[in-house]
Amino acid sequence: MSAQNTINNSTTNTTSTYVPAYKTGIANIIVSDYPDPDVIRVDDTYYMVSTTMHFMPGCVILRSYNLLDWEFCSYVYDELEKTPGQQLLDGKGIYGKGMWAASLRYHEGLFYVSFVANDTGKTYLYTSPNIQGPWKKSTINGFYHDMSILFDEGRVFVVHGNTEVRLTEMKDDLSGPKLGGINKVIIKDDREKVWLGYEGSHFYKINGKYYIFVINMPKGKMRTESCFVSDKVDGPYREVEVFCSDLGGWNSGTAQGGIVQSNDGKWYGIVFQDHGALGRIPVLVPVNFDGERPVFGENGKAPQNVTVLDNRPGYEYEPLYTSGFAGRDGKLSSMWQWNHIHNPKLASVEGEVLTIKTDRVVANPVQAANTLTQRTVSEKCFGSVKLDASGINEGDYAGMCALEGEYAFIAVTKRDGKFYLTTADHKLPQGQPNPAETPHFLEEIEIASQKITLALKFNLTHNKENVQLMYFDEAKGDFVRLGALSSRLRYTLDQFVGVRFALFNYSTKKAGGEAKFTDFKYDFW
Repeated sequence: MSAQNTINNSTTNTTSTYVPAYKTGIANIIVSDYPDPDVIRVDDTYYMVSTTMHFMPGCVILRSYNLLDWEFCSYVYDELEKTPGQQLLDGKGIYGKGMWAASLRYHEGLFYVSFVANDTGKTYLYTSPNIQGPWKKSTINGFYHDMSILFDEGRVFVVHGNTEVRLTEMKDDLSGPKLGGINKVIIKDDREKVWLGYEGSHFYKINGKYYIFVINMPKGKMRTESCFVSDKVDGPYREVEVFCSDLGGWNSGTAQGGIVQSNDGKWYGIVFQDHGALGRIPVLVPVNFDGERPVFGENGKAPQNVTVLDNRPGYEYEPLYTSGFAGRDGKLSSMWQWNHIHNPKLASVEGEVLTIKTDRVVANPVQAANTLTQRTVSEKCFGSVKLDASGINEGDYAGMCALEGEYAFIAVTKRDGKFYLTTADHKLPQGQPNPAETPHFLEEIEIASQKITLALKFNLTHNKENVQLMYFDEAKGDFVRLGALSSRLRYTLDQFVGVRFALFNYSTKKAGGEAKFTDFKYDFW
């Protein structure tokens, strides 16, 4: 079936056998790190793609039938490129790089996903007739930052760039620019008046007019959504500021994302908001058109609640978090991602047992290969796991980390034949982050057993943003903190992601140690 470019490159017909109804829900639709959203609708189903950067498998796509409730649909790739950086073999990794800000489209029976990776300097294109794959991988000649694809009456275009937004006409197969096609700057920001120039483009043709939605940050303002509209694809484009609104008192602006038309003809935008250490969360806002001018939100503000058509009322969505390691198919649950490409010879999940072995000496958990991660979901979440550290070597650290640029962890270590439970955290130094920097160790106790249950308790509410490093005290029959204080967390640009649960094992003296993890439990408080 063919998509109609006038309605977000998606179809308008519904094939659902359900009787539609309306549903009201909160605007911050997923309280978790799903940034740079692009959204389409095909028949009665919405699909949203989000940035995953250095986590593998990568380029996550979610699915919904009402724009409020979302579940996992697919990853576009298991591994992007087996470079030393993407395998954490170079002592640095690709933190803050990898894939981001993908464009998602459906056209003439084919799904398209395209994005750049700043570590490889390439633009990738993945195509599939099935949203769940398998996906065919190729590259587009050139580098197209924050690109967005538009199929338009037998031609195909991308808009891309930062501060200067460029329109490039592409070959029919999207392998590169079309010889003799349009290739010009169509939008320019004033570098002297902004903290962040126009970027994060989303390109549409609606009712015969061309729309480009971008984010920027004028000096003195929070993140702002702007729109440029034209009667012709190559301009000139007229600017309309469409949205500058906070949500929940975070003072960070709700902006950058795609728009989509529902089956009842109404329009909605999914943009993101910086939500502190939790990450960048997607927010749903209604979009109305005042003539050619799109109007986001209600009275210029992001509403707390949004009412939408529910194409499949009664449908039960799978949660975007999981306890345990195995999914229904017995393989690793899709809610887990490896930090960079993992080595299956060193880290594996068999049933409900995660085993991590080391093959090198590193300084900290950020450089620990084969670390398994899961997003924090909600401002107050709790995770625990049973650790068997009997196989670690002298100088190893195996445990549970609140992983982002400024991290904190609780781990078992071995020293002089004895085992200790220890906590540590890390604050970024002034200047460039040092990947070889050792953590700041906080508290330590000697333990008799190498088998222990560890836990992280997150409070990611505004102006709190901390984690308690905990273990299960058999004598007390409850979880207790190791150390009196919580470790503060902060979203930083070196990793550019929200804080995650991370299960790790790394060696500081001798490689070859082994740690086993079981019974991971995800909860809320």
